Amino acid sequence: MRPFKFKMQLLCGDEIAFGPGKADLVEAIAREGSISAAGRALGMSYRRTWQLVDVMNRCWSERLVETLHGGGRERGARVTPLGRRVLAQYRAIEAHLAVEATVSLAALLGDLRATPLPARSDADSPAAAATSADSSEKPGR
Repeated sequence: MRPFKFKMQLLCGDEIAFGPGKADLVEAIAREGSISAAGRALGMSYRRTWQLVDVMNRCWSERLVETLHGGGRERGARVTPLGRRVLAQYRAIEAHLAVEATVSLAALLGDLRATPLPARSDADSPAAAATSADSSEKPGR
């Protein structure tokens, strides 16, 4: 695991057209063949899943996900060719940025602890000391 986390989001006006969550959703739709099943697999509500698909479909020149109506095996949802291209390009950029960030952050990460020190007890914290000093002052001073 890398000791950093970044989140790349592509914006369309005030909307997030694509980001890590939407990429995960598109992958799940491709795997599950259904928007609602993809949402369940990701632990998302039905409503939230559809909202995310709607935003994606409104932000791109063509839909990234299309629903298939009818019966049998031809119903559900599928990722469109543009959806597959956007997903592949997004994942490639993510991988490239992760490599670049690792190289660029090497010196900084050298001083980063593997895990944080234990939290200070309340009595040792600067905030506790300030609170104690405030409460020991007499009123009217």
